[in-house]
Amino acid sequence: MPGICEGRVVIVTGAGRGIGRAHALAYAREGARVVVNDLGVELDGTGSSTGPAGEVVDEIRGMGGEAVANGDDVSDFDGAGRLIRTAVDTFGTLDVLVNNAGIIRDRMLVNLDVDEWDAVTRVHLRGTFSPTKHAASYWRERSKAGDPVDARVINTSSYAGLFGNIGQTHYSAAKAGIASFTRVAAAELGRYGVTVNAIAPTARTRMTEHLPYGVQKPEEGFDVQAPENVSPLVVWLGSPESREVTGQVFMLRGGVIEMALNWQRGPKVEQEQKWEPGQLGGIVKDLMAQMPELPKVLGS
Repeated sequence: MPGICEGRVVIVTGAGRGIGRAHALAYAREGARVVVNDLGVELDGTGSSTGPAGEVVDEIRGMGGEAVANGDDVSDFDGAGRLIRTAVDTFGTLDVLVNNAGIIRDRMLVNLDVDEWDAVTRVHLRGTFSPTKHAASYWRERSKAGDPVDARVINTSSYAGLFGNIGQTHYSAAKAGIASFTRVAAAELGRYGVTVNAIAPTARTRMTEHLPYGVQKPEEGFDVQAPENVSPLVVWLGSPESREVTGQVFMLRGGVIEMALNWQRGPKVEQEQKWEPGQLGGIVKDLMAQMPELPKVLGS
């Protein structure tokens, strides 16, 4: 029986380990041809190795699938362009881009230096923008040429991006930016036959196993934190079945799928003239009293 992504060409960034590896293997099981992108860096983004991407490619080929490794840096604009060309040159087209690559360098704000800020935001934000920009240009050209386009972008935000996490101002800011990027990109690219969605996953990976709320693998029973739990929805979002779904952020953990509500308007007060600073103490307190309880910043 054909898989739901049979014949589709998929790029997964950061696919050498963890959630990205799980995505690449899951797409292959559903019939996709996969470009496995990974630099093979350490958790903080230093170093490099071709090993992880090659190992995933070998796994996919071992199960009878088609895959190719790519070692370009997705945060480098030209490198991201080469990544997109790898898919098109190797498999003839591109249908799905999964932006998953990321690093962490956790620091409390008072200890965070500008190089750490730049390193984390570059990989997450620029590393989402750059491949998406090149992929979008490819799909727009196809659309304008009259070719049918049924393409997908799936970005990776996080709970830290939606709710915040102590020690991760830079990471949380980048992941929040990805959620907003997703909404705007979805609105812009729909005219070309492209949907854009995001996930905010919770799973046990190199990036989370050190956290206080990290959960070890159970000796038996359902492994709630297994990275493989995240991939089924990501694969479905990359399939033709999902063409009506765009601009959404899905929170995933174990067997739980939640829709994020994004920013919404809350309590309001207005008048037909400028406010004076001295008026606002009571006004703001009244507004705050009408606010629902918000999720706490993780770790607080």
